[in-house]
Amino acid sequence: MKHINDVYTLYNGVEIPCVAYGTYKAAEGNGSEAIFSAIEEGYRYFDTASFYETEEYVAEAIRRSGLPREDFFIATKLWKEEMGYEEALAAFERSAKRLNTDYIDLYLIHWPRPTLDYKDWKQLDIDTWRALEKLYKEGKVRAIGLSNFLPHHLDNILENCEIKPMVNQIEYHAGYTQEATVQYCKQHDILVQAWSPISRGRIFHDVTLVELAEKYQVSVPKLALRFCIQNGIVPLPKAASRERMRENMNLFDFEISDEDMKRINTIPQVGWSGEHPDRERVPAIVG
Repeated sequence: MKHINDVYTLYNGVEIPCVAYGTYKAAEGNGSEAIFSAIEEGYRYFDTASFYETEEYVAEAIRRSGLPREDFFIATKLWKEEMGYEEALAAFERSAKRLNTDYIDLYLIHWPRPTLDYKDWKQLDIDTWRALEKLYKEGKVRAIGLSNFLPHHLDNILENCEIKPMVNQIEYHAGYTQEATVQYCKQHDILVQAWSPISRGRIFHDVTLVELAEKYQVSVPKLALRFCIQNGIVPLPKAASRERMRENMNLFDFEISDEDMKRINTIPQVGWSGEHPDRERVPAIVG
């Protein structure tokens, strides 16, 4: 990979850029402005979700750009309250309308459980996945996948699906690499994407990352994003300023050595958001 719009190829042949612009909270106070700026800086892959309430802003930014829809890769997700077969089909139509598009490049189930005490989550996931398979067969989505699914959640899908997931989006960053889930996905040819790839700043003071950032003469965020790239993970960074957008794009002018990758891969757990699909949220772990 030498540029943010270089691509991985999913098992169904769909090409997906190696870096996305994450839109969670990206529109706070400025509507589509930050997303439009990201387009001007060169981003073409935008990650959104019904829960983020940024789908309309993505559509507006694309309209303002004057570029054709096919120049963009758009991913969105259905929320916990939109799970179920009919509910998921309706959720897709709402998202497509907000995004002002007749197809979505990547459509994901956002979380495996609507609530922690929901007993029959396995059947609910299967029913929701059936809806995504229908949308895929009809050509309304080019790829389908999951978000925040761990191996036991993925087992349930793989044992009951016609079409295998193509993507799994998880919290992933230096200090919280979820190796069991990553290895499971790689074994099943599921591309892993990293939400919160710089842990919203919680890893910025980790001694190992600070030391290595100084060694490579880069910032800790840039080091963390490069770490994702070299591990074959698609990072979904968010940035408000053009300066940070450019830094998040410019990840290909240095390479972390094998020894230093091992050091980063084995730092003590730090930066975890406290979010877990099967447990109550706990305070984030700050470095």
